[in-house]
Amino acid sequence: MRKRLFIDGEAGTTGLEIFARLKERPDLEILRLAPERRKDAGARAEALNSSDLAVLCLPDDAAVEAVALITNPATRVLDASTAHRTLPDWVYGFAELTKGQAERIAAASRVGNPGCYATGAIALLRPLIEAGVLPRDYPVALNAVSGYTGGGKSMIAAFENPESPGYETTGGFEYGLSFQHKHVPEIVGHSGLGHPPVFIPSVGRYPRGMLVNLPLALWHLAPDLSADTLHRIYAEHYAGGGQVRVKPLRKVGGKEGAGDRIEADGLANTDFLDIHVYVNEATSQVLVVAQLDNLGKGACGAAIQNIGLMLGLDGLG
Repeated sequence: MRKRLFIDGEAGTTGLEIFARLKERPDLEILRLAPERRKDAGARAEALNSSDLAVLCLPDDAAVEAVALITNPATRVLDASTAHRTLPDWVYGFAELTKGQAERIAAASRVGNPGCYATGAIALLRPLIEAGVLPRDYPVALNAVSGYTGGGKSMIAAFENPESPGYETTGGFEYGLSFQHKHVPEIVGHSGLGHPPVFIPSVGRYPRGMLVNLPLALWHLAPDLSADTLHRIYAEHYAGGGQVRVKPLRKVGGKEGAGDRIEADGLANTDFLDIHVYVNEATSQVLVVAQLDNLGKGACGAAIQNIGLMLGLDGLG
């Protein structure tokens, strides 16, 4: 019997991509509403309660409203908004987060799909904090850059449509300068940090792709901590497969090498997250980089993976 899936918010950036990637699957029946009925609470409630899994691709307030419309205890929910990601009765939808997380997602009735920046940051922080080599009170500073599709339809229009009122003529910009970015509570809640990091994101003039950077001073962490040990912690943490890959350790000297660059859009249109570890042993400095697609592992790719886990479908992440 086919599983019934309803995407509430199908017309948004994330919803459109999820639908496009799943519409041909013979083991899924995707419930759809006519465009004029998508904001009709009665029509939405009927579709939500008729589905095996409701995927919410909505603003936070609308996602909360959608959950309140569900009265069928058999309807499970995957929410792509920020509304439920840090709530204790919702399972966090980062399958590679820690041992057993994929199984928790598969068994859950309520799952919060991770945010793009948070996915990269947590992927870098959680293994080191779990292993006890990064103190929970370490003064973490993260900087990141994303393709403009991470900002949704309005930002896509601002970068692509000269007729848009907010048309961007710059090459990109840094933001989050109030230190209050919406992903910070999520990063703290699921990384193991004891306090908020300094997190400053940027948007580049390219569609898809993301880098999140974690600089570390090994001498400040522990006198005997080596980059090889740090790299091994990542390799062992993510050895179970999934969408996270740990690239070979890169030892660099005082001179920039020809291959010492990581492309921000290098994983565009994929669902992978690659972790790169760079070390200068002379200065005992390390840079750990998460490279992903903000609409792949940072949004739709993670959602597809979670849909596969929650509905027991093969070939989805």
